[in-house]
Amino acid sequence: MPGGDPAPEVHVDTQRPGAARPAPSARAKPRAADKLAKLGLTRDLDLILHLPMRYEDETTLTPIDNLLPGQNAQVEGVVVASEVTFRPRRQWVVRVQQGEDELTLRFLNFYGSQQKQLAPGARVRVRGDVRGGFFGLEMVHPAYRVVEEGAPLPQSLTPVYPSTAGVSQAYLRQAIANALERTPLPEQLPPGILNDALGTSANGALPSLADAVRLLHNPPASAPQAALVERSHPAWLRIKFEELLAQQLSLKRAQAARRRVSAPRLPDVPRSDGLLARFEAALPFALTGAQQRVWREIRADLAAPHPMQRLLQGDVGSGKTIIAALAAAQTIDAGYQAAIMAPTEILAEQHLLKLSAWLAPLGARVVWLAGSLKARDKRAALAQVASGEAQLVIGTHAMIQDSVEFARLGLAVVDEQHRFGVAQRLALRGKIATTSDAGSAVPHQLMMSATPIPRTLAMTYYADLDVSLIDELPPGRVPVLTKIVSDARREEVVARVRAAALAGRQVYWVCPLIEESEALQLQTAIDTHQQLIAALPELRVGLVHGRLPPADKAAVMEAFSRGALHLLVATTVIEVGVDVPNASLMVVEHAERFGLAQLHQLRGRVGRGQAESVCVLMYATPLSLTAKARLQTMRETADGFEIARRDLEIRGPGEFLGARQSGAAMLRFVDLVEDAWLIEPARQAAEALLRDDPVGVSAHLERWLGAREAFLSA
Repeated sequence: MPGGDPAPEVHVDTQRPGAARPAPSARAKPRAADKLAKLGLTRDLDLILHLPMRYEDETTLTPIDNLLPGQNAQVEGVVVASEVTFRPRRQWVVRVQQGEDELTLRFLNFYGSQQKQLAPGARVRVRGDVRGGFFGLEMVHPAYRVVEEGAPLPQSLTPVYPSTAGVSQAYLRQAIANALERTPLPEQLPPGILNDALGTSANGALPSLADAVRLLHNPPASAPQAALVERSHPAWLRIKFEELLAQQLSLKRAQAARRRVSAPRLPDVPRSDGLLARFEAALPFALTGAQQRVWREIRADLAAPHPMQRLLQGDVGSGKTIIAALAAAQTIDAGYQAAIMAPTEILAEQHLLKLSAWLAPLGARVVWLAGSLKARDKRAALAQVASGEAQLVIGTHAMIQDSVEFARLGLAVVDEQHRFGVAQRLALRGKIATTSDAGSAVPHQLMMSATPIPRTLAMTYYADLDVSLIDELPPGRVPVLTKIVSDARREEVVARVRAAALAGRQVYWVCPLIEESEALQLQTAIDTHQQLIAALPELRVGLVHGRLPPADKAAVMEAFSRGALHLLVATTVIEVGVDVPNASLMVVEHAERFGLAQLHQLRGRVGRGQAESVCVLMYATPLSLTAKARLQTMRETADGFEIARRDLEIRGPGEFLGARQSGAAMLRFVDLVEDAWLIEPARQAAEALLRDDPVGVSAHLERWLGAREAFLSA
């Protein structure tokens, strides 16, 4: 009921069946259709599956004399007065009368066309929140519609859809109604699939897909609104199951397709004089049981004739880098190149230092490739990569640029893969699929994550990957004690830092911003650095942040690593990859502003030596309920998987997936916390369909995903 705008009909383009386009006669309509396209609504099916986020009940009228403040209601009456006033600010005031009773409507933003619609004498239905005003009850910016006397009331609830600027609810409702009218939705699932997946009562309890979408777009007034809004209604259950099924089918089909592609076979029996054998013999420590198990899985994958697509999970400090080094050594022994890509230069540099120290003395040629390289150095690096002289290439996303060509790429390792956007992961996949000279062979991929993936995510967004888990920390790791203190106790925290430094330990002090932000009023790293230098004149204090030139950043990190600095003030550039065993104290300023996964990663920078380690989470008041929950979780557990599970509940899957850069990859209707019980039935149904009904699989994927399928398999 938004302001009485007309609802243009959306016509189907007979040249492209299923594609929606506006009627060609009206100039404004193509613009609205373009905006529909921005919502991803380019087909009739897209419109049909654009489901309401909530509903308004316009099926009943409330007499004006029965209205109460705080109530959301719909009334009908005749406009008796309409005027623009200027006190206390410009506003349009309309009085609607019903018998002897009146209701005031107040609009702070309005147009001349609206004033013409609600001229005195017009009969109008208005809906909004009732509040008490100076002259009695009123509604501010209500929805309204001009009607004829005796006009029938709607028989169904009015849907409210996700929209964008320039696309009115009236336009969306009409476009969706048109699409529903002309588009059949035949059942595509075999008759027994719901029974098999959800139990014998499923067919009796769940509507057909056609009935489900029609009910959700036009629910009767008697429909339980709570079940509709909470998405627990049987119609929603059918939608969620079909969406999960489409996702599972897409990922499993992508996995099966990779099995049909050739990959370099990298023998898993090391030559006695090979790099792998010499590296394993030179290791100064024994692999943990978990590391040995994971390494057996990966080395077998590398020897297989199809490309490995494996996700290596391991909590902070569990030893994933050594596994990547072993895989690189096996690749180099087979005569191929290995590449390791990290999301930040600091993390990539840490990999460079570690792997160069391990492999370069054994004869491996390691090359650094990052955006910060000088032009001459970059040209030299690119030449070594293209010629094959570079056996191990380490760097940032610079290695997916067009100018980078590998001679014989056999293995690509992506560290902290969730921090790359979906489009970047697709670009990397496209590059490595076209940069090998081994015929049609596609290099192996190993993705690593120190952010543990909750089981529900592993079963959905990562269903096409083989997953390895390092669930054991190396011996000698000391548990980190986590303390939560208010920033009112800042002087005590500074004194604790002084005592730790003078006792020979090193300290991190982490700040969330580089520059001053008046909006957030957060302490900045630069200011904190100056304050700590003044407060601790006897200590050597360094500063590192993402905007430092790479050479300066590397110099500061190197000084801290060799003990030349007592205290390192840093932004979250030290979140992953930094390994300084002598650092036993971390202070995280404005900890309430960080996410759980980030706090867990930061805390993992300490506790890497033999000394008792402490992480101080310093917060500013007042704390939101969400911030309290995060800090309490950090104090209660150091288990990365439990932290990840709670993070999923608090923030949803985007943080784990890097999906903020591609909303298209997200499940639209399924809640992975509330609907976790549906994942296993959908997985089983997908396996059955792929085995028994490949034609039905393609039809289901076209209906639900269209062009989004590539993103789901990234």
